[in-house]
Amino acid sequence: MEPEHREHVVDLEGVTFVRQHKQILDRVTFTVDSGEHWALLGPNGAGKSTILGFCGAVTHPTSGTVRLFGEQLGRTELLALRRRIGHVNPRHPLQSALTIREVVLTGITGTVELPLRWEPSAADIEAADTLIETVGLAGKRFERWPTLSQGERGRSLVARALISQPKLLLLDEPSTGLDVAAREQLLETIDTLDQTHPDVASILVTHHLEELPRTTTHALLIAHGAVVACGRAHDVITSEAVSAAFEHPIDVGHDDERWFARARRRETRARG
Repeated sequence: MEPEHREHVVDLEGVTFVRQHKQILDRVTFTVDSGEHWALLGPNGAGKSTILGFCGAVTHPTSGTVRLFGEQLGRTELLALRRRIGHVNPRHPLQSALTIREVVLTGITGTVELPLRWEPSAADIEAADTLIETVGLAGKRFERWPTLSQGERGRSLVARALISQPKLLLLDEPSTGLDVAAREQLLETIDTLDQTHPDVASILVTHHLEELPRTTTHALLIAHGAVVACGRAHDVITSEAVSAAFEHPIDVGHDDERWFARARRRETRARG
């Protein structure tokens, strides 16, 4: 579903980042509009997490410009920006035995645990329960975090990220630790957001093409901190571009609106 009015949600222009005299990113430029669903792809150490830090208003560039919702980092109040961003991190550091409903409610307070002396309103609870149903966990809202499967945790975190009604959703390798069935259930949940939250932009970080949702519209391929390819997903996620980014011959395919990758077989010479 196309949003009626597109606006720039993320805008990086010529962004570089240096840490301890080492250049991590080199002149990265891309723009995410409302309703677009981006894949951020590249090998380990390529700079994906650093880019996600800019998108989450956590990291400032060494040079270049980062704008979120039209506001430039370094010239605006960061907490206000962060309230418009939802995060899904499978390494969520929750230690206590909160229920699914309570975990989702922490998305309102922006905390890991429920704050002392904070009570959700009836509207907050209704919103949490609606989202829990939306992500396929209806009837489980009182089940507790330690008893949940990794897949159930992942879907709970999607609901938690959405309860604050963000304009941008960041998914940091959300399939980490999931078996095939749980991964597919999570991807189905992410795919439904195109209908339930059509104005929300998303950026999903991964290095596995099989983990991309069907609703992926755009992709940024990065290697060694530099952009290899950027644009519409079908133009970017190709055998040539992916092989260049991962520095290995890879055949990329697309079947039933999902991508997959296989290492290209090397030709062997017949013995004479």
